[in-house]
Amino acid sequence: MNQQNILVLCTGNSCRSQLRHGYLAQELGNRATVYSAGVETHGLNPRAVRVMAEDGIDIAHHTSNHVDEYAAIPFDLIVTVCDHAREVAPVFPSPAKKRHHNFPDPAQATGSEEVILEEFRRVRNQIKAYAQQLVRKAEV
Repeated sequence: MNQQNILVLCTGNSCRSQLRHGYLAQELGNRATVYSAGVETHGLNPRAVRVMAEDGIDIAHHTSNHVDEYAAIPFDLIVTVCDHAREVAPVFPSPAKKRHHNFPDPAQATGSEEVILEEFRRVRNQIKAYAQQLVRKAEV
């Protein structure tokens, strides 16, 4: 089986797409190269790094990339993790499968630091479960 190229796409490539990137890379290992990007770039959110580290995944080396940077890569699967990205994403001239699931944006959480971190953990857990489900169903 050939190694797949997977793109996880979000609005700013700071939280949700980074979380999904981390879990898919862990689940798929050397069976896939996982990329993440945004239709904008907002920088890697330090809270996303923190909650992933709590679950044993280091995404501190990730960068926030714009989707245009990957225009030449032949993707097998494009996964959008928010409605905005799905609506405004560029069309890739490829037969890539597409999957979409809208997750809440934890960066929009307000309140104390602990309340905000709990929202990041809640969304992280949703994204983890969905990534595992995709892999189990052999959709990736």
